[in-house]
Amino acid sequence: MNKPRHFLCIDVGNTQMVFGLYEGTDLKAHWRLSSNHQPTSDELSWQLFGMFSQFDHKPKDLNGIMVASVVPHLDEILKEACLQTCGLNPAFVGDKDVKTGLAIDYKNPKEVGADRIVNALAARELFGAPTIVLDCGTATTFDVVSANGHYAGGLIIPGIEVALEALSKRAAKLPEIAIAPVDTLIGRDTVSSMQAGVYWSAVDGLNGIMKRLLAEDGYQDAVIVATGGLAAKLSNDMPKVQHIEPYLTLKGILMLAQKHFIS
Repeated sequence: MNKPRHFLCIDVGNTQMVFGLYEGTDLKAHWRLSSNHQPTSDELSWQLFGMFSQFDHKPKDLNGIMVASVVPHLDEILKEACLQTCGLNPAFVGDKDVKTGLAIDYKNPKEVGADRIVNALAARELFGAPTIVLDCGTATTFDVVSANGHYAGGLIIPGIEVALEALSKRAAKLPEIAIAPVDTLIGRDTVSSMQAGVYWSAVDGLNGIMKRLLAEDGYQDAVIVATGGLAAKLSNDMPKVQHIEPYLTLKGILMLAQKHFIS
């Protein structure tokens, strides 16, 4: 019997780098590191080594590393850290030799972020087409897969936490708060007023966009999948969301790793 292969899948976002260690299709360990600063390759290498040690895995046992990055200035640093720690040169979504099998109906396909490509790919493979992915991260994005399985396009919206941060910075008397589900519409103090305003404007805005997308020709029966750090907090008030997949991006990266390093 063939032993399952081990892959390290890395999602480099604007706020965090998310690492997923897979044995076959099983997610054995995952961790997050900040991408808000620029570490040296040595610093990142030691962090990688420490995380592997914590989860009792050997970095030299990996069969491949696949990266989806939207932070170009970290790519070379991450590449060098992977070489130092794992002895492997990572493959990046967007490299010429990394074939996604996903046709992109964008005016300039190179403009589509690697995270959006792997989200669309994973959603299509898991739930079929047409499908719509809502990703609630630093930016809130919708990615649409058409009935013929193509990446059709989408929407990009300022992230909810970005909006909250901007509100507290631009209004001197408003505090920094975190988004949280609320039962009431009318706040009785500053914090509850902010929480209600941000939560319900986000929920109603996203529900409205989903309603419009489902009304588009060819998308009436589209499956809607939500991912990203805030998806679970909003999902109870978004009835059109059919699936919550917190690791959708990592699953898409894994699919490409299996295709790239095995076939």
